[in-house]
Amino acid sequence: MSEVTNEMMVRFKSRHENVTFARAVAVSFLMNLNLNLNVISEVKTLVSEAVTNAIIHGYKNVRTKDVEMHLSYDDKEIRIDVIDYGVGIPDLEKAKEPLFSTLPEEERAGLGFTIMEVFSDDFEIESTVNEGTKVHMVKRYEDSDLTYK
Repeated sequence: MSEVTNEMMVRFKSRHENVTFARAVAVSFLMNLNLNLNVISEVKTLVSEAVTNAIIHGYKNVRTKDVEMHLSYDDKEIRIDVIDYGVGIPDLEKAKEPLFSTLPEEERAGLGFTIMEVFSDDFEIESTVNEGTKVHMVKRYEDSDLTYK
């Protein structure tokens, strides 16, 4: 990992409409990079899945809690952290299984962590019951995709 070129943090309420806001913030923050559409699309998906998980599972749809999103980049990769201070995950390995959902009655697909892992070049989850969860994702891109040097 190279020295961070730029970084930002945003905090917003755990409301479903803020998933769209988080995606827009992430893309706006990365605008000065000449990223191809595949990278942009994958970053938007990573942000959507992580923020949705924080709202739906971390806070059980309580709309007054805070979600934090940190983004940074250097000349090779984008780092995304999404943090909630909610219920935490008691069994990370079970939670990462495809099709597993803590809310099957809501007809959730149970693919959030699977999608995040597939679209990330590095993917980590830190979670403590009753303290919250941090999802860390890294997306690499080519040096030639930069507009500045």
